[in-house]
Amino acid sequence: MANNIVDHPPGNSVAEGNHDGDFGVSMEDLKNIMELRSSEAVTMIQEKFGDVQSICRRLKTSPIEGLSGNPVDLEKRHATFGKNLIPPKKAKTFLQLVWEALQDVTLIILEVAAIISLGLSFYHPPGGDACGQAAGGVEDEGEAQAGWIEGAAILFSVIIVVLVTAFNDWSKEKQFRGLQSRIEQEQKFTVIRKGQVIQIPVAEIVVGDIAQIKYGDLLPADGILIQGNDLKIDESSLTGESDHVRKSLEKDPMLLSGTHVMEGSGRMVVSAVGLNSQTGIIFTLLGASEHDEEKKVKKSKKRKPGLCSKKTHSNVSSLCLFSTGLFMSAMTVIILILYFVINTFLVQNLSWVAECTPIYIQYFVKFFIIGVTVLVVAVPEGLPLAVTISLAYSVKKMMKDNNLVRHLDACETMGNATAICSDKTGTLTMNRMTVVQAYIGDTHYKTVPEPEAIKPETLEMLVNSISINSAYTTKILPPEKEGGLPRHVGNKTECALLGLVLGLKRDYQPIRDEIPEEMLYKVYTFNSSRKSMSTVLKNADGGFRMYSKGASEIVLRKCSHILDAQGQPRVFKMKDRDEMVRKVIEPMACDGLRTICVAYRDFPAEAGEPNWDNENDILDNLTCIVVVGIEDPVRPEVPEAIAKCQRAGIDVRMVTGDNINTARAIATKCGILQPGEEFLCLEGKEFNQQIRNDKGEVEQERLDKVWPKLRVLARSSPTDKHTLVKGIIDSTVGETRQVVAVTGDGTNDGPALKKADVGFAMGIAGTDVAKEASDIILTDDNFTSIVKAVMWGRNVYDSISKFLQFQLTVNVVAVIVAFTGACITQDSPLKAVQMLWVNLIMDTLASLALATEPPTESLLLRRPYGRDKPLISRTMMKNILGHAVFQLIIIFTLLFAGEVLFDIDSGRNAPLHSPPSEHYTIVFNVFVMMQLFNEINARKIHGERNVFEGIYRNPIFCSVVLGTFALQIIIVQFGGKPFSCTALTIDQWLWCIFIGIGELLWGQVSLFPVKSDCVGGGGRCGGKKGLLRAAVMFPSQPLPWQLLLHMKAVSNKV
Repeated sequence: MANNIVDHPPGNSVAEGNHDGDFGVSMEDLKNIMELRSSEAVTMIQEKFGDVQSICRRLKTSPIEGLSGNPVDLEKRHATFGKNLIPPKKAKTFLQLVWEALQDVTLIILEVAAIISLGLSFYHPPGGDACGQAAGGVEDEGEAQAGWIEGAAILFSVIIVVLVTAFNDWSKEKQFRGLQSRIEQEQKFTVIRKGQVIQIPVAEIVVGDIAQIKYGDLLPADGILIQGNDLKIDESSLTGESDHVRKSLEKDPMLLSGTHVMEGSGRMVVSAVGLNSQTGIIFTLLGASEHDEEKKVKKSKKRKPGLCSKKTHSNVSSLCLFSTGLFMSAMTVIILILYFVINTFLVQNLSWVAECTPIYIQYFVKFFIIGVTVLVVAVPEGLPLAVTISLAYSVKKMMKDNNLVRHLDACETMGNATAICSDKTGTLTMNRMTVVQAYIGDTHYKTVPEPEAIKPETLEMLVNSISINSAYTTKILPPEKEGGLPRHVGNKTECALLGLVLGLKRDYQPIRDEIPEEMLYKVYTFNSSRKSMSTVLKNADGGFRMYSKGASEIVLRKCSHILDAQGQPRVFKMKDRDEMVRKVIEPMACDGLRTICVAYRDFPAEAGEPNWDNENDILDNLTCIVVVGIEDPVRPEVPEAIAKCQRAGIDVRMVTGDNINTARAIATKCGILQPGEEFLCLEGKEFNQQIRNDKGEVEQERLDKVWPKLRVLARSSPTDKHTLVKGIIDSTVGETRQVVAVTGDGTNDGPALKKADVGFAMGIAGTDVAKEASDIILTDDNFTSIVKAVMWGRNVYDSISKFLQFQLTVNVVAVIVAFTGACITQDSPLKAVQMLWVNLIMDTLASLALATEPPTESLLLRRPYGRDKPLISRTMMKNILGHAVFQLIIIFTLLFAGEVLFDIDSGRNAPLHSPPSEHYTIVFNVFVMMQLFNEINARKIHGERNVFEGIYRNPIFCSVVLGTFALQIIIVQFGGKPFSCTALTIDQWLWCIFIGIGELLWGQVSLFPVKSDCVGGGGRCGGKKGLLRAAVMFPSQPLPWQLLLHMKAVSNKV
């Protein structure tokens, strides 16, 4: 028999089997079989077991009824054959993350310098005067004895930095593992238990389960084929061979986990799961070299990416900030040392005395710490954290909006999308199909006809054809709630046809019971090239009957006869077909209906058995039974969603396999096509004619003339979809390069989903192959969820841009103040511990505040950012430089005239171990107050005046600002020597706050217009992976490499 089935005895061996006894086959036996291929495997099965049926008996399962689902039996199978789980790599402990955080070069330098400073602070030379000013200047002996506090405070600050960094890494690791767990829970597979077809989580599959496999599945376990229809498997993930392997009982029944079903359907008995499957064995082998890989990763972490290699317009300054900071840090140390040496040994004319050496070294260490402080503040360490917080926050929220994000960078990229190529069925429409028109017996019925209106012979043929020539897994079940709609399970088009059978007051199930799947002689399953499905039955007289269904114009082209009003076949000529297309199919399609033709063909016994492999001859000379019009209503929320996309500057294109008239009608209802606009609607054939040259090669120049106006591509193949997506992405016409999002549900959509900047797979109708190739899974298959993804993507980009604007302002001001102050006053106005507070606490809190702003509808009122624009826009650069200039003027005024303005003692040129001064405390406090109020300014990056708009919608931001202010009060009033602060009076505090509020006023003054450097005035731009790349470019605190590798591992595993 051509459809590959095994005989099986009556009865259910599951229910009757004695599960207390041992299984008749060991795990090693099954593993040995699964390592064989093709004829070798068939021979081994025959020699060792007899046949596949014998293996089923030994595993105590029934090929028809499956397992009983008895918990005791399932537990025993877990114990004997293992669970269908591949244990994830063990998470790093908190102590390991602490150790990794300690590897940061800047922190190591600070630690060493602090330890040296701490050790030398306990040394006091016997003759202080001999060391000149270096040893003098302290107010009292107690202050000199407290010199150790600065070194201890730096060490304590480093410990805080390390603990916070480790905690951030730990929380990020936890979030990503939670995401991985969520994705794994979403994966389910179809098995037969107690004779019922059910879906269970992949992790619950056990050896002995009877699994149903179909086109598009990703096999979750190893198995042996029991019954197959036209089954072809892509084993390239395991073997590297790209050719699809045909599976059959006679030639190659071995099915391997991790492989994809590209065509056909069937059933298999699960023979190996988890670590014992072929995929699991490979994972085990990879695990053996894991230690070596970790060493390589550690080495790669030491090699920083080229700091100035990505020079794009106005973001050169940000990407090269570390290099600038390193240069200024070195210059600071050199200038301080030279000034000290010249002043001490030339101006004061002192000689180097041995007992003064520790004092001099303390000064050199102090200068070194100042230099490291400049380096620390030069690098925006909070940027990677802001990226991670924003992405993690968005991913979590996007799950509630039916977007399951598999690749994190897809969040950011979606905000830049300029084009969306969408499927029609299920995405733009409800995917609840109903037959509403029919042409049968030479009559066009505008509603489903009564069964009495159809000849009994024709009705019988129609009901049998639909019942048998549909996947037996497709069913219509009673509604879950009384008064609800019947549940459609399986292929929605087939559900519509089965609904027609029920509407004709007939039942399909008795026919399927009479002709079970095992009796189907040959099945030509649906695929994108056939666009039809055919099933062959063997008649009692030795002849064959084949039922077919598919796209009406394709199946009608193969029809030579049609059933007339009397139920008799009559000749169906080309002119008859053209007339039917004109009078029946086109009017149906213009009403937005999908047209399906149902036909049959008889093969007489006397002609002998046909060559079933010759499809062109087999699928010909058909007799048309009926042409039906299937309605799939447009989702009511889709037209508004598409209008939002168009307002946001995103072009929506429909790419479908349907008839062009159907596609045009649906596109008009959705709003993709607007009346009076000159847009193209093409069929796949015409599309290829316009974009290919005489040699059949795609030319980008030709494609560039088509895609800008193309809105509907009908009767398209997956190759057409991939060609269109690739052409739009590669195109250089227009103001900006295109960023393309694509939706897909079929196995052959995989290449287009992978090629797209963002690939959306359907969570309900999508195949496992499509989901694996995608970046985001739409759990509700709804186009409106894509619009929400656009909104979240833009919000991610905006949030990080806000933080970047704030952070770079802090860094620019702090570097210049520390460098200039150190060179002029021989000391940094902002001490090392103070800068660690600003750099760590304010970075961490600011990233939390600015990276968690919720999205608003206003994000969809501007055009996309484009692919190749700079990360920092002109508006952002103006804000950064404008606020930096304002802050520098204030800080330098206070630094060099603050003692006069506040009538206090000067803090400049203070000797070693001198007590904290009010002067420098005010400078530090004003600096922090200005950053605090500039954080409010940073909430708006497009020149908006009302910076407080929506502030109460973000309680995290309000909490961070108030919390930072409270901590600053504690540090200034009670920080003392460790923070180099002295308590301020109420008047001084009010002046500090007043100067800080000046930041808000300056922000309003500086809002002069700037020519936009983005399409539509977006104000900031970036392409795929832009922010992640930019984050990695700052190497002081790079986005943790172990996290990036883990993200990649999660994506690959999913």
